[in-house]
Amino acid sequence: MSEISERPSLFVIWMKLMKLRVIVLLQVTAVCAILAHDLLNRKGVIEGGGRTWLDTLVTCFWVIIGGTLSAGGANSINMWFDEDIDKGMRRTNKRPIPSGWASGRHALVFGIIISIIGTAALWQVHWKAGFWSAFSVLYYVFIYTIWLKRRTPQNIVIGGIAGATPPLIGWAAAAAGTLSGNNPFDLGSPIPWMLFLLIFLWTPPHFWALALYRHGEYGKVGVPMMPDAKGAQRTLFESKIYCILLIGLALIPLYWSEYGIGWPYAVIVAGLGIWYSTTVFAIDVDEELDENQRLPKAYHSFMSSLKYLAYMFIAIVIIAAQPWL
Repeated sequence: MSEISERPSLFVIWMKLMKLRVIVLLQVTAVCAILAHDLLNRKGVIEGGGRTWLDTLVTCFWVIIGGTLSAGGANSINMWFDEDIDKGMRRTNKRPIPSGWASGRHALVFGIIISIIGTAALWQVHWKAGFWSAFSVLYYVFIYTIWLKRRTPQNIVIGGIAGATPPLIGWAAAAAGTLSGNNPFDLGSPIPWMLFLLIFLWTPPHFWALALYRHGEYGKVGVPMMPDAKGAQRTLFESKIYCILLIGLALIPLYWSEYGIGWPYAVIVAGLGIWYSTTVFAIDVDEELDENQRLPKAYHSFMSSLKYLAYMFIAIVIIAAQPWL
């Protein structure tokens, strides 16, 4: 256990329990889904015109607030359950609970409260947005954290479903005026589901690069992360498969000319997919370790994966904004 350091303010502790730095990228994907929907809506590509920029801003506000609280709550609950793991890892032993700034009960109660508030905020925009928010929290806590994380090296793969929902939430909130029926999977367009699939396929090579870089830490605390459970070579092999699938996503927009993104987005999906894949294929599990006994190229791939996801979502907004498409 790390030594108890000077206690920060309660607000700072709460922000750390929520893991805001992790949430930022998720909220970018949700906001981009909103912007893409509304831009296509204004062009008449998507039914239900009449949304103004004020509507877009209000929707972004509620999605950012609701998404941040619900995802932050899930992260806080995760810290409660993983207290024993966090104490034993260099990457996590300075979190609020191991540092002695907050008790496990504090993190649990705080996480439950803000998760409910966040989901309620999204539910009042549209029940489908609230549904996917609640699904994400429950899936992350019960399926990933409690069930999968300590049992299988495929924890990140299956658990990645929870982290792939922000585009569904954002799109459902933007399409609130046109969505009907009792099927939460019906969001009026296949576009948010492609964005969901994009994040889902991106998650394993993204996280496994970090696990390779910090090789040995998860195994030390009993978590069967892929590099520790199956070895670095197997991890790299499976990461490459997911990269190929990411490039293959370019085939999907080719059949979506009626949705206003079509071949331009297909070209970007393929191009960025190839660029990101080169960083994964460049990882050398036998390379010389850095001063912290970690793989430099794995870290480079991890950082590139963050840029890749941001570029992919910004690109769909830019394409949706083009008047000639």
